[in-house]
Amino acid sequence: MAESQDWSRLFAPSLAEFERLAEAAYAELPQDFRALCEELVIRIEDFADDEVLDHLGAASEFDVLGLFRGRGLAQGEAFAVSGQFPNMVWLYRRPILDYWAEHEETLGAIVTHVLIHEIGHHFGLSDADMMRIERGAA
Repeated sequence: MAESQDWSRLFAPSLAEFERLAEAAYAELPQDFRALCEELVIRIEDFADDEVLDHLGAASEFDVLGLFRGRGLAQGEAFAVSGQFPNMVWLYRRPILDYWAEHEETLGAIVTHVLIHEIGHHFGLSDADMMRIERGAA
């Protein structure tokens, strides 16, 4: 029989702990996938801001798990020198924790899934492509 973990002494991961989890998940993604958004910056916030929620038409602050902003491969270096921000992914800690509480997946698997989908959708990858990348990261 597996030994059970003493959950009575555990806290939800802080923003800093969540950032370390996301960086570790990103490091495990296949190199060719990570190359899509070289020098990606991962930001962790508790929730998306009102501007993002309004833009996405979210009914609740818990509806948005992550967001990608950046330049695609087609824009290339021409935009890199113009002062544009680097490629960035925001992961929203509280909605992800809420999703985790409602599903039978590990927190690490959910963070990996959100990272892959935020990056993949931005670069036009199909759901099948993203599922294949996700299996490769496991």
